[in-house]
Amino acid sequence: MPDAVIVDVVRSPMGRGKQNGALASLHPVELLAQVLQALVERTGIDPERVDDVLIGCVNQISGQSATPGRQAWLSAGFPVSVPATTIDRRCGSGQQALAFAAHGVMAGAYDIAIAGGLESMSHAPLGSNRLGADASGPGVHARFPELVNQGVAAELIAQTYGSSRLQLDDLSAQSHARAHKAQQDGLLARDIVPITLPDGQVVEVDETIRPATTVETLAGLAPVFGTDDMREKFPDLEWKVTAGNSSQITDGAGAALVMSEQTASRLGLQPRARVVATSIAGDDPVLMLTAVIPATHKVLDQAKLSIDDIAFAEVNEAFAAVPLAWQSQFSCDSAQLNPLGGAIALGHPLGASGVRLLSSMLTSLESTGSRYGLQTMCEAGGMANATIVERL
Repeated sequence: MPDAVIVDVVRSPMGRGKQNGALASLHPVELLAQVLQALVERTGIDPERVDDVLIGCVNQISGQSATPGRQAWLSAGFPVSVPATTIDRRCGSGQQALAFAAHGVMAGAYDIAIAGGLESMSHAPLGSNRLGADASGPGVHARFPELVNQGVAAELIAQTYGSSRLQLDDLSAQSHARAHKAQQDGLLARDIVPITLPDGQVVEVDETIRPATTVETLAGLAPVFGTDDMREKFPDLEWKVTAGNSSQITDGAGAALVMSEQTASRLGLQPRARVVATSIAGDDPVLMLTAVIPATHKVLDQAKLSIDDIAFAEVNEAFAAVPLAWQSQFSCDSAQLNPLGGAIALGHPLGASGVRLLSSMLTSLESTGSRYGLQTMCEAGGMANATIVERL
């Protein structure tokens, strides 16, 4: 079975997902199209040779509704012979696209694939694809009467794993500080490609980082999920989750070129990493965001590695409570966890976040000469995926 290697990965800058955000004036398809163009240009790959384009996207509505990977490929001017598909595994969609691309290469179904993700939350806000419907249905509610939204789930996780408000805010301030340092040191810029807006302006840096963030400023923010009905439902819950210790609503896109090691050698391309193992897992849908723990155990078992073999771990900062819960179960030093900042500072463009995590992880491995990296992503419904890569 051939090894699947990652030749390169690129991403857009992260823009705040609101009307005046840096990328808000750009149609989602055009955002992804520019990222695809940059990936093809940077690698020199013949686009005609790509077998499939797999794009993760959560809110498949409006400008993201018509197989955005296909539309972006066509907008980029690439051959009509190359198909595309859209993947929805909630926040892990982009990471799942990478896993599916790697699986296709290892199975011999693909020779060359592009895996990526897209989410323009200024165009397709969180939950806009539900149109007010109850997505769970009566059977799920009957089985899990305590089912809550993700913010309340983060509160339950903080309580279950004993994370204090100070710990949540400290991780969040650290996320901004690390992202700012990585930006100043030029580490984030390695994979960021400039995005041209309709008015000709060019966006080249992440808009989401707030270097002035401190534990003291975060302490002044009020919890946002403790509504009257939730306080009545959970009378003993301390409410700690604020906008400051949660991920940012964001616009962004990213893409990775995946192929077999033999194909890369034949084309004279130097891969950046090898996909060692991938996993998926489910967990309690009420806590919802804890499946990163069993997914990590599973992927380590599949790779025949221990957490001590992992140089850096990217655990998505959907809420600060999630990486803290994960860290409580694994002997991972804080310096190894999200070392370039996480989604609290860099944003969480849902379907594209898996590619952003991959970019950060590869940069950390390459800048330190380390070998193995792990990334894992919590997802709505109590799911998660995990991936281990080896730097080449």
